[in-house]
Amino acid sequence: MRARRIAGLARSLVIYHAIPWRQRRLRLLYQNFVRRGALAFDVGAHVGNRTRALADLGCRVIALEPQPDVASILRRMFSRQPLVTVVEAAVTDRVGRIALAVSDRHPTVTTSAENWRRARAKEQGFEGVTWDRQVDVEATTLDGLITRFGTPAFVKIDVEGAEAAVIAGLSSAVPALSFEYLPGALDEVSAVIDCLTGLGDYRFNWSPGETYRMAAETWCEGPALLAALRQKDNQRRSGDVYARLSAESERTGST
Repeated sequence: MRARRIAGLARSLVIYHAIPWRQRRLRLLYQNFVRRGALAFDVGAHVGNRTRALADLGCRVIALEPQPDVASILRRMFSRQPLVTVVEAAVTDRVGRIALAVSDRHPTVTTSAENWRRARAKEQGFEGVTWDRQVDVEATTLDGLITRFGTPAFVKIDVEGAEAAVIAGLSSAVPALSFEYLPGALDEVSAVIDCLTGLGDYRFNWSPGETYRMAAETWCEGPALLAALRQKDNQRRSGDVYARLSAESERTGST
């Protein structure tokens, strides 16, 4: 098990940090949402490629990672970066402890969402993925983080099917955020959109795969986003949905 875990984490470090253009594209993307000195939350930071990009833009970053060994990597990686604070915790709809299903060979798909895990086990592309063990970890909420650190300009969420639970722990709108989507799990995208539209007047766009570029020229409402993601061309790969408050909401402070 230990050898599989080391190999899995090493693979993540290579994939997310050894390809130079990825960091450059991430910075170009994120500068649309943050400015130097802004606060950002990286929920599900994993090995910190998004944290790194945000910190390089001059943001103060709170990196949330529940897996103890991955959090340890983050602490070492950013030990000399004063803009980054690593918090070893999951983010969900309640404070306490939750169970994580851990994949040692594929640590990026470690999840607290049991239904999501069962659905992916039957899905093409996950044939070689196994969840080897379960660990209990500390959990907090976005509201709790805001009380502790302040309101973020941007929240990145990548928590393998638990995105709606993360948003359920937020009681007021934030200016912008992103969350991962899978073509076979658009019900989860719909659930997140429902949660967000209950908080504020959000508009949506998406970035397919590892392009780090917006797919649509104009931002749209939730139903239009879902219709676009259901199109055949957009069912070929996963990506990230981006949400931002409409200009009118930002002017009025409406939530």
